[in-house]
Amino acid sequence: MSDLTVNDGSYQQLLDRIGECLALGQQRSFEQVNSVLVETYWQIGRYIVEFEQAGKERAEYGSKLLQVLSRDLKAAYGKGFSRSNLQYMRLFYLNYENCQTLSGKLSWSHYTELLAISDDLARSFYEQQCIQDRWSVRELKRQKDSALFERVALSKDRAEILALAKDGQRIESARDVVKDPYVFEFLDLPDRNYRESELENRLIAELEKFLLELGKGFAFIGQQYRITLNNTHFFVDLVFYHRILKCFVLIDLKTRAVSHQDIGQMNMYLNYFRAEENMEDDNEPIGIVLARDKDEILVEYAKGGISNQLFVSRYQLYLPDPEVLKQELKRLLSVNDG
Repeated sequence: MSDLTVNDGSYQQLLDRIGECLALGQQRSFEQVNSVLVETYWQIGRYIVEFEQAGKERAEYGSKLLQVLSRDLKAAYGKGFSRSNLQYMRLFYLNYENCQTLSGKLSWSHYTELLAISDDLARSFYEQQCIQDRWSVRELKRQKDSALFERVALSKDRAEILALAKDGQRIESARDVVKDPYVFEFLDLPDRNYRESELENRLIAELEKFLLELGKGFAFIGQQYRITLNNTHFFVDLVFYHRILKCFVLIDLKTRAVSHQDIGQMNMYLNYFRAEENMEDDNEPIGIVLARDKDEILVEYAKGGISNQLFVSRYQLYLPDPEVLKQELKRLLSVNDG
């Protein structure tokens, strides 16, 4: 049999097929167990709510109900029935009264993170993104902490914000892949006194986290991508390819405020890529000048007359204040209502 293992390619193929079958079976088993657990917790939440609503005298139990229930369930069934977990089960049912709307792709840990979001629009957005982009619980936490919904929504009108909350972020145009600001808290850089090369190298060293911040569809192509014109070399800091939009995305990093020269240089890079790097089925490239700060009026005039898909965004090295962004989003929605 050892000779068969070594020499017979079909035997190795058999091993590979069995391995793939086992991996698929394990994944399906995990998903089924997870789905059953989520539905079970939903049902427990339903029982609690129905008990509370059964009569006025039961409403007087108040918070004591969950405390007593937690004690008795832990005594009978072990861990998993803390008072806080029972509170989440109750809240779970109240927010998802139709069990059929639950996603089998999300774990109970996903749902507890989602239930901690009080705003219905934001919760719906994060739920859809978890499903579409297959975020882990850790990735969901990071995107919540970075106020992703508010950062994306603030560049849209009311109808677009409501669609964003209902369906998640749809990538249909260059505008859909650009954020302002980008958040790089994961780099652990000092707030001042670092070089552009240091920022660039840290982003590449933390590429997985950087790609999460960039969003769905980005594939890394290269760093310091060389362009040669008339025997003069230029270097694009970072080059990606967007699988959904089918185009190159060029990023130039600036640790200061953006200048009109930076915008002109990126425009040159985009013209070069369109003429020299694009394949027949590639779409127009996208350029992002990513700077520490920007003057909106300067950017407006510097981009005037440029037909390329060129954007100027800010980045910051610390998590934004979600409350400030929430208030700004509320203001925007109320203006649109008016």
